[in-house]
Amino acid sequence: MFYSKEKKLNFNDVLIIPKSSQLNSRKDVILDTNISFPNSSVEWFGVPIMASNMDNVGTFEMGLALQKFHITNAVSKFYDKKAWVKYINKGLDPEYNYITFGLEKVSEIDEIISFIYQKTNKAIKTVVFDIPNGYIDKFSKTISDTRKHFPNLGIIAGNVVTPEGVKLLMDSGADGVKVGIGSGGVCDTTETTGIGYPQLSAVIECSEEVKKYNGFVVSDGGVKITGDISKAFAAGAGFVMLGSLLAAHKESMAPIIRKDNKNYRELYGMSSTKAMTKHYGGVADYRTSEGKSILVEDRGPVKNTVNEILGALRSTCTYINAKNIGKIYENSNFIIL
Repeated sequence: MFYSKEKKLNFNDVLIIPKSSQLNSRKDVILDTNISFPNSSVEWFGVPIMASNMDNVGTFEMGLALQKFHITNAVSKFYDKKAWVKYINKGLDPEYNYITFGLEKVSEIDEIISFIYQKTNKAIKTVVFDIPNGYIDKFSKTISDTRKHFPNLGIIAGNVVTPEGVKLLMDSGADGVKVGIGSGGVCDTTETTGIGYPQLSAVIECSEEVKKYNGFVVSDGGVKITGDISKAFAAGAGFVMLGSLLAAHKESMAPIIRKDNKNYRELYGMSSTKAMTKHYGGVADYRTSEGKSILVEDRGPVKNTVNEILGALRSTCTYINAKNIGKIYENSNFIIL
């Protein structure tokens, strides 16, 4: 057994130190940023925030709203190919909305991507492969097989929390790696299994590894307030994935639940009993729930929250002389509380 005596950090363990800045106004900050995908040569430009591929977050309605801000959406994998065609024909932009897969065969992935292109004349440029445990052999083989079949397809894969995991997935052909285990607001993996890693340290260590490949990490989990988004970028994240911050909005499509004279919407983890019952008919005998279900007070249209997030990011940039999100990492220093 090995254990590290080094303290590992979450977002609330640090602050970003301000410094002399030539940015005199938030208006001077340009949030749109270029991100290169090294194994596919995809070039992406936008605000590198990503809606989580959860049932009541990564909806098509959420994607239609977020793409207006050049923000990406990892769409829930439980939409079928005909639904994709319907919404693309209604204006959903594949540049900012990514199909989510798990451990599907390449033939299945090809069939879905080809169907969408044939029906819409819109090419799928990027996909997200998402499973709770990105370390298993079958997952890295899925990424490798997909890369061989689709040399020009952008691939984001996860989740892992260590440089070893990053190396495994980048060597398999991923362009970016989703980082986070046990850190999500409705994730009970750590409580159930004892597995996990403090999110800030995971992002710092994984981003150092992924830079060897000219790739990027997607920080997935642990964001509770807008300042945590800035800290994730300061730690080296290329994208920051949001779940609970984007939940309970109109675009989540979760039904209103009336309780104590207030309106709520439900948010649940994708490994929760609620999700497994909905999508698979129940929790299989060989596994257990690793997520929970919570009620979040209704937040209205998501554009209000997005404007708060973008305003907060602009403010962060003015404090540290970062002209855009891509400059936050190199202009940041942390102090441990």
